[in-house]
Amino acid sequence: MAIGGGRSSRSGKRISSSSPSSYTSTVTTIAFIALCVVGAWMLTSTSVAPPQTANLTSKAATTLVSTESDAAAAATTNVVDQSGGSASSRTTNGKKQKQSVFEDNPGDLPADAIKTDQADGGRGADTDQEDKDKHTQISEESTMTTAQSANQQVVEPQAADKPNMERQQTEEKVVVVEEEEEEPQNKAAAAAEEANNNNQGGNNVVQGNPSLEARVFEEQQQQQRMEDAGVLQNPTEEKPENKVTEEDQAQRMQQQQQQMQDNAQKKPAEPTQQQQHDHQQQQRNDEAHHQEQKAENPEKTSDQVVSSGMIPKESKESKRSWSTQAGESESQKERRKEDETKGQDSELPKDTWQLCNVTAGPDYIPCLDNEKALKKLRTTGHFEHRERHCPEEPPTCLVPLPDGYKRPIPWPTSRDKIWYHNVPHTKLAEFKGHQNWVKVTGEFLTFPGGGTQFIHGALHYIDFLQRAVPKIGWGKHTRVILDVGCGVASFGGYMFERDVLTMSFAPKDEHEAQVQFALERGIPAISAVMGSKRLPFPSAVFDLIHCARCRVPWHNEGGLLLLELNRLLRPGGYFVWSATPVYQKLKDDVEIWQAMSALTVSMCWDLVTIKRDKLNKIGAAIYRKPTTNDCYDQRKKNFPPMCPNDDDPNAAWSVPLQACMHRVPSEPSIRGSRWPDDWPRRLQKPPYWLNSTQMGIYGKPAPQDFTADYHHWKNVVTVTYIKGLGINWDGVRNVMDMRAVYGGFAAALKDMKVWVVNVVNVDSPDTLPIIFERGLFGIYHDWCESYSTYPRTYDLLHADHLLSKLKTRCKLVPVLAEVDRMLRPGGTFIVRDESSTVGEVEGILKSMHWEVHLTNNNDKQGILSAQKGDWRPETFALSSS
Repeated sequence: MAIGGGRSSRSGKRISSSSPSSYTSTVTTIAFIALCVVGAWMLTSTSVAPPQTANLTSKAATTLVSTESDAAAAATTNVVDQSGGSASSRTTNGKKQKQSVFEDNPGDLPADAIKTDQADGGRGADTDQEDKDKHTQISEESTMTTAQSANQQVVEPQAADKPNMERQQTEEKVVVVEEEEEEPQNKAAAAAEEANNNNQGGNNVVQGNPSLEARVFEEQQQQQRMEDAGVLQNPTEEKPENKVTEEDQAQRMQQQQQQMQDNAQKKPAEPTQQQQHDHQQQQRNDEAHHQEQKAENPEKTSDQVVSSGMIPKESKESKRSWSTQAGESESQKERRKEDETKGQDSELPKDTWQLCNVTAGPDYIPCLDNEKALKKLRTTGHFEHRERHCPEEPPTCLVPLPDGYKRPIPWPTSRDKIWYHNVPHTKLAEFKGHQNWVKVTGEFLTFPGGGTQFIHGALHYIDFLQRAVPKIGWGKHTRVILDVGCGVASFGGYMFERDVLTMSFAPKDEHEAQVQFALERGIPAISAVMGSKRLPFPSAVFDLIHCARCRVPWHNEGGLLLLELNRLLRPGGYFVWSATPVYQKLKDDVEIWQAMSALTVSMCWDLVTIKRDKLNKIGAAIYRKPTTNDCYDQRKKNFPPMCPNDDDPNAAWSVPLQACMHRVPSEPSIRGSRWPDDWPRRLQKPPYWLNSTQMGIYGKPAPQDFTADYHHWKNVVTVTYIKGLGINWDGVRNVMDMRAVYGGFAAALKDMKVWVVNVVNVDSPDTLPIIFERGLFGIYHDWCESYSTYPRTYDLLHADHLLSKLKTRCKLVPVLAEVDRMLRPGGTFIVRDESSTVGEVEGILKSMHWEVHLTNNNDKQGILSAQKGDWRPETFALSSS
């Protein structure tokens, strides 16, 4: 190198490291030569020097002069022969190292935040004295030959590809400095750093762009290290030491600076390895910063997060991948806009609650007992008076308790008897007592297990159907069924013994409180009617649909109601029709059978068998829905017609019924193209039609999201809910998940003696088909309205991150009044949500005299467990009719 004489005498003898005066004289000579170079260049140059070139030279000279007095007291320097000697070991003597600082990342960086040629990141073993030694040789760097500058452009990109080669060469050529005194060393390092910052600031191209500024600084550091190691020296263009003229020296400095400016301008436009290096370095900086924060504020591990019950929030991007019932049901858009204009609540003051002043009294269902809306109906020909007609303003009153109300009898005893005063209705006992529906026995209502079609018990009838069609496979092939016109739901109640889950429904009609009986017994049921609108379920989700004397006119209006069952039934699923037209020869029965036969043939349903039960003296016809479209394509008459292609079979929220059929999915990757796995394998296995390219609700690919959700809730239920909330699970039977995503909460309760109805909100991603696919059941609903169930019918309600979402559309007080209506006295309400929402809920529940057992807020998330008591207000609200 041109200024190599600064390290050895002209005669080739080494400077003694033990002579401070000789060392000082050498440094003085270097400073003098540098000043002479600057002066000569300024006299001979015919153009203005680039700003950073002048600044580079002047700052180098300033650095040398300012550190000259400290350099005399520096540690002994051992120079390794550049032709290839072994690298000496480096020690820091326990001295504190000064971290490099980037202007686009202010503050001290961790030791591994800066990438260098060394395996330890370049800073773990370096010392401030090494920094001083490198920076005080800046005048030496400025005398690089043109060939050396060209070599830098070739070698530097290779350095990003071959860090091991650089590390080896650097360690062989490195200058070793042993620390002795910290004070002079710190001064020298500070001066070198100031010179380096000034060099950065002098480049007008880089200035104002922190990322480029940091990149140029890194390039300068790497260049210095490579020069010290000798790897940039071009052996084919060697020049005698100290023979370079002052004019050549200035010209080379200008060329070097111009090359650095060109690099800074080109790199942002090209996807070079240096950009990749900068990106990786920034990642390391961020990771190091994260580790520092983690050391100061330790976070919970993933296992701890799971055990504490914290579930990730919905991914915003996932909303693009999932449709919602609100989007699918066009008729709801206007009402939804009105809901969104409603404000939020503040905490309700105590002693402001009143009892609901309604005709239905203790059995009040707001959307089914809306007398004002029922009076405005123009017709009831399609049972419109049994459908939902919700009040314009949801009620904020509390439903009174029946006189003599007692805490419900626990399952399984409740299947056979309940407290009379809890459901004090006797009409069914009077009308159906001879059919073994229900009987009054002292202070109890008892249920012998019979029904109109199975007087001698439901279990015998269930086994009769299995023998009729062995492929039904209760509890394996057939897991989720729909019972139409359920009565007191004894059929569904005894299906639990066959590991089958039954969604039972019946209207609130002259058969007084039949669904209320079912729920009080601990059997799943909802109040609903097949009228003018679709049932609130997605298409093709029920394995079997059952109708035992359900009194539904299936053959009327072009088979409108039977076609709704066709929408709900899986391809290959069974329809069991146990009714008098199947086995009686009365005129009306014969006419109905003929009409039904013609309809089912045109629907391409296969009549599998007609069997008679000698014990109950009844018969059952069992049909099967087709699995292909072959029959549809071969029909001579297009009746019933096929639905238009733009008709969505999954749109179910307030969608009018249509007398048409949807085609069977034919592509293997589409839901409904094949039967789910047998139970219970289907519970934990992601459905075959979940696409890995589709984003799940929590931001992972959908199948992985499904699995992670299951393991999360399995852990939460086991660790927190069963053991940590103080709930008496022996008294829990009827459970509702008010915001089910994949049904993970219900799946985690599989081995408990409970059933869970999973509610998917109409403005949430439509995941209800997934819930049915895994052998669970659920329903669509909008929690800004009342749910179609009787009061006091659930033991536990679970709301995970539901209420904070509802606050944007409706008020919390009516929602929590609905929670109070549905929950039995002594029942539990679990809320997981944002801390502010949890606090608001706690205040409202306390105003209703609920007992709050647990509130826990952490990282802006909270959990609340509260128990409803027996308290009721003493005054009635003004009548709204």
